[in-house]
Amino acid sequence: MIHFTCDMCGKTLLADEDTRYVVKVEVYAAYDPMELTSKDLEDDRTDEIHDLLDEMADADPEHLEDQVYKVFRFDLCPECHASYLTDPLGRATRLRARFGQN
Repeated sequence: MIHFTCDMCGKTLLADEDTRYVVKVEVYAAYDPMELTSKDLEDDRTDEIHDLLDEMADADPEHLEDQVYKVFRFDLCPECHASYLTDPLGRATRLRARFGQN
């Protein structure tokens, strides 16, 4: 039998019992197309390209991938689902933590 665990509270969720919810979060780098001018096309960018490739060669591949695209998937129990819908970015938790340090 397949079983799932709530990724927020750890409660065991069975596939044929409790209602469970799936949250998928897709994070990717925003891309705003640039307007190219004729000067942009005339400039030699070879050195810039080589510098960028050198930087990438020294970087961790997973870190580079995370800078472009990442997907998360979470299973939630009904209680954590309700909590998530109320504050999906966890702002209230961060505010409480920040004010609690005084």
